[in-house]
Amino acid sequence: MANSLRESWVATTHNWAHDVDFEHLRVARQLVGPVGGAQLMHMVLEVAAYADDEACDQQRIGRVLIEVSDDQISVADDGRGTDTRRDAHGVAVRKPIMATQDIRFFARQDAPALPDGEPRRGMSAVAAACEQLVHENRRHDGAWSQTYERGVPTSALEDAGQQSETGTVVRLCRLDRQVVADVDLARLRSLLSAFRHLEVVVQSLRTAAQAQ
Repeated sequence: MANSLRESWVATTHNWAHDVDFEHLRVARQLVGPVGGAQLMHMVLEVAAYADDEACDQQRIGRVLIEVSDDQISVADDGRGTDTRRDAHGVAVRKPIMATQDIRFFARQDAPALPDGEPRRGMSAVAAACEQLVHENRRHDGAWSQTYERGVPTSALEDAGQQSETGTVVRLCRLDRQVVADVDLARLRSLLSAFRHLEVVVQSLRTAAQAQ
């Protein structure tokens, strides 16, 4: 698939032909609604579900580290990194998981439920609801980072240099501090334990005493 026309790349989870689907992001924002504690935990589950998918596909146990700060939540995994290819001009193109719909899940009546009982919608529903999201991607052939606001890229795909390990880091940024403070981390850990192919560590970096 390297150095070929994007339109020829087969869409298994996302359509590679477009970087941003503005109408989809608008619908996703409406669907998610205001981000409260329950929605925020669901968003973390949406991110972790991709790591669980990959670990299942590789028949291994993946490792995920979730760090909860006062206004940010980071989800890091040890997978292969998000699929990134070179187009006909040699430009790096990462699968547009943040800004276009996951065709397997979004707004489908047969979408599987995540551990909280809510339907899976895909990573773009997370990006669409976030004031800011940073997606870092480490693969064997390179590493890239990109920033999004409400699902729309605000920067180009930035080369982060070769990394010693592969994986993906998704940072949900500029979160409402009170909403993050109200997240029950014991409940979040319990929900995450339902992923059968992951070992998940949740670390609190919140300053409030209730952070534990």
